[in-house]
Amino acid sequence: MAEPAVLYEVKDGVATVTFNRPDRLNAFNAEVESGLRQAMERAARDPAVRVIVLTGAGRGFCAGADMERLSGAAGSGGASIPREAPKPLDLGGETRADFQHRYSYFPAIPKPIIGAVNGPAAGLGFVFACYCDIRFAGSEAIFTTSFARRGLVAEYGLAWLLPRLVGPGRAADLLFSARRVAAEEAASIGLVSRVIPQAEFMPQVLDYAGELATAVSPRSLAVMKRQLWAAMLGGLGEAVELANEEMRKSFLSEDFKEGVAHFVEKRAARFTGR
Repeated sequence: MAEPAVLYEVKDGVATVTFNRPDRLNAFNAEVESGLRQAMERAARDPAVRVIVLTGAGRGFCAGADMERLSGAAGSGGASIPREAPKPLDLGGETRADFQHRYSYFPAIPKPIIGAVNGPAAGLGFVFACYCDIRFAGSEAIFTTSFARRGLVAEYGLAWLLPRLVGPGRAADLLFSARRVAAEEAASIGLVSRVIPQAEFMPQVLDYAGELATAVSPRSLAVMKRQLWAAMLGGLGEAVELANEEMRKSFLSEDFKEGVAHFVEKRAARFTGR
């Protein structure tokens, strides 16, 4: 029996979601698309999961759309590429329309998503890396938007998202040229937060994810993630009003009481997310 196109594993509060087509540098196809969405929704719903790590099997993160899929699209004038967005993730709350498009659903997941970019991230792989809340790169990682060299455009909201990560001029450079960007340059322009030596990459990423899963309030993480994405879509006044509202709620939470108690009692935190 063939392995699934996306692997899912939970350990110590961290869900590791892995693109699993290593023979194709984890190129994106229908099975990967479906498996990724199912894994992310599963992690979002699982109370045992506090942090999600997205990575790739083998030496690649995700090399973009499978070329067989692109060849079919070229022959059909793009008719073979689905355009309708799946139904919004049903996570028990209201999901804003911006996060209901085909590949823009990562912000709707109320848990931090860490992009562990272990190798080439191209095209759609680049897009998914950008939708992660935090990005770490292995020292051998390579980034490229790819689209201009395939006769395509800035896909799936990247024209809105990328300038907010690296600035308008750098976003134009990366999109227009579709050049290859090594890990160190990606860090220098703000595309990734940290570069980690390849031999130590996943252990260090998982150590960081484990720290988030055990040492900080999952309720705080969910609220702050919502604040960060809302701030990108709104103004300063709205950010202040949302912060004031959420502060009032936080003072009534069990996690706030535990945050004070573990500090005063000089012991490890036992946050519940409530």
